[in-house]
Amino acid sequence: MSSRTPFQPGRQQYRRDFLKFLAGSPLLTSFSAFTQEIEETLGERLTNPDQVINVFEMEAVAREKVAPAHFGYLISGVDSDTTLRANREGYTRFQILPRRLVDVSGPTDMSVNVLGAEARSPIFLSPVGSTGGFHSDADVGVARAAAAKNHHMILSTQASSPIEEVIEARDAPIWFQLYSTNRWEYTEALLRRAEAAGCTAVCLTVDLPGGRNTETSAVLAREDDRFCEECHYGEAKPIFDGLDMQGVGLVDSSLTWEVIGRMKEVTDMKVIIKGIEVGADAALAVQYGADGIILSNHGARATDTGRGTIECLPEVISAVNGRIPVIVDGGIRRGTDVYKALALGASAVGIGRPYCWGLGAFGQAGVERVLDLLYRELAITMRGSGTPSIAHITPDYVQDAGYRVPRGTLGRELI
Repeated sequence: MSSRTPFQPGRQQYRRDFLKFLAGSPLLTSFSAFTQEIEETLGERLTNPDQVINVFEMEAVAREKVAPAHFGYLISGVDSDTTLRANREGYTRFQILPRRLVDVSGPTDMSVNVLGAEARSPIFLSPVGSTGGFHSDADVGVARAAAAKNHHMILSTQASSPIEEVIEARDAPIWFQLYSTNRWEYTEALLRRAEAAGCTAVCLTVDLPGGRNTETSAVLAREDDRFCEECHYGEAKPIFDGLDMQGVGLVDSSLTWEVIGRMKEVTDMKVIIKGIEVGADAALAVQYGADGIILSNHGARATDTGRGTIECLPEVISAVNGRIPVIVDGGIRRGTDVYKALALGASAVGIGRPYCWGLGAFGQAGVERVLDLLYRELAITMRGSGTPSIAHITPDYVQDAGYRVPRGTLGRELI
């Protein structure tokens, strides 16, 4: 976002007024008195990422530091944010079934290999656009954090940093999230650039053929008086350097399943379909040759279905039947959430907002802290459940209670 009228984080009274506005918004009604107190004070008191004890506190710090319109973009769902709430509440529907008197005295093995991507943890960094709006470290800082902690990373088409710089910072292959554009020759150009840069897989986003209605983001943008157009349109993103983006849309709403084959004619990268939510589509993805699926509702920013991604996972896993890996994102905030997704059959999980809170709060160091927190929580859950490695986590360790716990009763959560 361009700073024609610069945002000044030091204006504490302005910040408090904004937080009070946010807490009182009819679009965000699940704030308890406790979380409102955290919102208004925690961001001022925690000055070092090591002081942060969970991702919800990291969110509070980021809320203090990130400009209103940018923070609004980050927290917004679509329509009435029903799916945003469902993504979190859905995890409460599934309960862990721990086993006892299992030898878990050795190192906990959380390593994974998904389509050749080897990582220390099944927690992948999902693609998020415009990270430069949260901190100047942007995608390069995220990549350095991923390298430091050996977590796999997927880079957005809308990244603030050039893909070549990100891969250099990660010092390992990453995956590329693709918005196809409505010009196939541009799609081919993006695929070739990503492959030449060192990406080993492309994740085609298919869940936004008709746009979206991000009301919460629009409301919070009213509280920010800067000029957006210079930084938030296609031609401003590094991936489009050398391409004339005048009149070009990011999405081709005419795409059908044949696009998988067309992409494979252009690139040797693995082709992953991102945005699958139902079993029937998962089966079609396999039928048409997809190498993997990311079960995602775009962080609740696509269609306001009211279904959390974790609730979609069992039918998608059943439809795929082990033929290709399934990664799930949306709503993951705890190591227990990761564990539940793995037990239901996911090969890995993706996080988006949590690492962006870390980025907004402390830059690269904040991202590293978020990864450490979730890694530690997952390790504790695995040992406490009698599963010393990822391979030990099976459907026997989770059950579906058949109901959700409303988000307003989930304790220290801020959104």
